[in-house]
Amino acid sequence: MLSRLSSTLKPAACLQRGQIVSVLQQKFYATSGEADLVVIGSGPGGYVAAIKAAQLGMKTVCVEKDETCGGTCLNVGCIPSKALLNNSHYYHMAHSGDLTSRGIVVKDLSLDLDALMTQKKNAVKALTGGIVHLFKSNKVDLVKGHGKITSPNEVTALKSDGSTEVIKTKNILIATGSEVTPFPGIEVDEETIVSSTGALSLSAVPKKMVVIGGGVIGLELGSVWSRLGAEVNVVEFLNSIGGVGIDQEVAKTFQKILAKQGMKFKLGTKVMSAEKSGGIIKVNVENVKDPSKKEVLEADVLLVCIGRRPYTKNLGLEEIGIEKDEKGRIPVNSRFQTVIPNIFAIGDCIHGPMLAHKAEDEGIICVEGIQGGPVHIDYNCVPSVIYTHPEVGWVGRAEEDLKNDNIEYKVGKFPFAANSRAKTNNETDGFVKVLADKLTDKILGVHIIGPGAGEIINEAVLAMEYGAAAEDVARTCHAHPTCSEALREAHTAAYIGKAINFG
Repeated sequence: MLSRLSSTLKPAACLQRGQIVSVLQQKFYATSGEADLVVIGSGPGGYVAAIKAAQLGMKTVCVEKDETCGGTCLNVGCIPSKALLNNSHYYHMAHSGDLTSRGIVVKDLSLDLDALMTQKKNAVKALTGGIVHLFKSNKVDLVKGHGKITSPNEVTALKSDGSTEVIKTKNILIATGSEVTPFPGIEVDEETIVSSTGALSLSAVPKKMVVIGGGVIGLELGSVWSRLGAEVNVVEFLNSIGGVGIDQEVAKTFQKILAKQGMKFKLGTKVMSAEKSGGIIKVNVENVKDPSKKEVLEADVLLVCIGRRPYTKNLGLEEIGIEKDEKGRIPVNSRFQTVIPNIFAIGDCIHGPMLAHKAEDEGIICVEGIQGGPVHIDYNCVPSVIYTHPEVGWVGRAEEDLKNDNIEYKVGKFPFAANSRAKTNNETDGFVKVLADKLTDKILGVHIIGPGAGEIINEAVLAMEYGAAAEDVARTCHAHPTCSEALREAHTAAYIGKAINFG
């Protein structure tokens, strides 16, 4: 949950002399009067918050440091990676013989990587340009430059040409997102030693790729290049893949499926160093429990995916009295206020999962709160999705969490191998798992690995948001044949102990 601050808010610290910008260098905001809200950052949280604020009648300005809007998600994250995941899956289906088994014979198959990348770029361009259009249609003013808070009622946009633009405002919303966490001792060049950014734009398919980190980003991008022909070896410090929150039964099944697709895994393994030698990258690893077990892995490309950290560089936080926590996040209260009541923060730069949709919801709720509306978000109802094939989606509590908290629960499971639509589509890997309270039948968590998990999970989110019991979903009519029927069957199994079409 969000950190709750003391009811006594600290006063803003005085601006230091070095912060004062010469009036001659300043370009003051040209529109009449001050803004009601300045949003710093145009990622999913920032641009959605800005649009919502404008729709509520607030005079809104969004300050963006990059050339294009959309933040990490649209430019070098969610959107380009999903384009590559989708199209690499088509190639893999043809290359692996999956299409042949369906009666579709493809001859002289080849990969045009440039065309694959062009489709990705076109998707990104259309969506980032769409934000600019939405800003115009909703009368949100876009100011280019690095947004720095120079007083509790002032944001200065630092321009690339050295000039500045000062925006007077009643409220400030920090939505600066996150950046790639560097690996100590391993320098990323975005060519052969790459972050997630570089992995989205490789000029050729590597023969061998080592991925440091078996979380969501590492698995998705590793999966892309594995499908396109690379030998991918994932090194993960923990003993399971999938990152924080994934149910361990799902994680084990997930690993087996990806291994069947060709990906290799070294779990419980620590990366010590990496160096280039004769065009090859040598990655030195050792067993976490037994450091005497060492190994050298070779790769053409090394992908470093150990997570992300809040982006709060040069925001002027310290100068005005806003202190960050031990992880570099901005502490806020339940209304997303910092220690300065009219300065708010949302998304990746505050506590909680670094997810685009979480930031969007926070942005909408935050600006509604500024206008006097209620502020509430149930973080237990924020879903997570891994967009591999099959997809993995979950919401709520994992079984391990319930055990650790001594919560009595019941389990309902249904395999996609028994689902009519999955069978006809020849996509039967995976299952739906429902966790419900043993006494009340209230849904506590839903975990899916299988076809369309990222879409199906949203039905579970809606059910949980309304406090539904397993019986409620079990008694809700679902279209036949659909993969979503597996969700109903799993809830039926949780409710009465047995599914209709399995067992």
